[in-house]
Amino acid sequence: MDLAFIITIFLIGFIGSYVSGMLGIGGSIIKYPMLLYIPPLFGLAAFSAHEVSGISAVQVFFATIGGVWAYRKGGYLNKQLILYMGASILIGSFIGGFGSKAMSEEGINVIYGVLALIAAVMMFIPKKGIDDIPLDQVTFNKWLAAVLALIVGVGSGIVGAAGAFLLVPIMLVVLKIPTRMTIASSLAITFISSIGATVGKITTGQVDYYPALIMVVASLIASPLGAIAGKKVNTKILQIILAVLILATAVKIWLDIL
Repeated sequence: MDLAFIITIFLIGFIGSYVSGMLGIGGSIIKYPMLLYIPPLFGLAAFSAHEVSGISAVQVFFATIGGVWAYRKGGYLNKQLILYMGASILIGSFIGGFGSKAMSEEGINVIYGVLALIAAVMMFIPKKGIDDIPLDQVTFNKWLAAVLALIVGVGSGIVGAAGAFLLVPIMLVVLKIPTRMTIASSLAITFISSIGATVGKITTGQVDYYPALIMVVASLIASPLGAIAGKKVNTKILQIILAVLILATAVKIWLDIL
């Protein structure tokens, strides 16, 4: 690995993890296409879809630790939500992560594109009044949350994305969880999800360890910084940023598939 390669991978990890901490996602919605397309633009080694999903899974594990740590105070972490959705997504992500070895690269990209498209549509559905609910009075359908998390887990385990980019719209639109609680709790759920995806990728030999290590270092620095910024930004702006990022990624992936 030369210096240009190290700097490029570090910056991809830093940018993705900063957004991860700020928006409550694992960051793969950004880092997946960046890892796939940016290194070849600079004449550096190109990663396969399997390698990108493996690196993403490991990196997300560490990025979410930093984000959760930054949100640990203030009542933003909903323990019941984390328990129900976390347990379900862990099972699903392990199944998806382990089974992805048998899939083609195009198949992995198609699944990623479908998940991103669903998430993009959900983010543009109006979310009225959810941020008026006091954090200590938030309620939700526990079994619906568990079933949806299991489905997200299988799909996200396949692409190594931990699923937060789909969990966030589900929590906001379907379960009606306030924005900042959604961001903090989804980071904790994504951390749990990434355990299954990471184990699945490592045991099937889909992780390139040197780029993954660079991304991990960037994550541990950038994710807490993003979480601090996220606490200060207006919730409507946070929703808009996430919606635009998910839509842009969905468009890019589908343009390449088609």
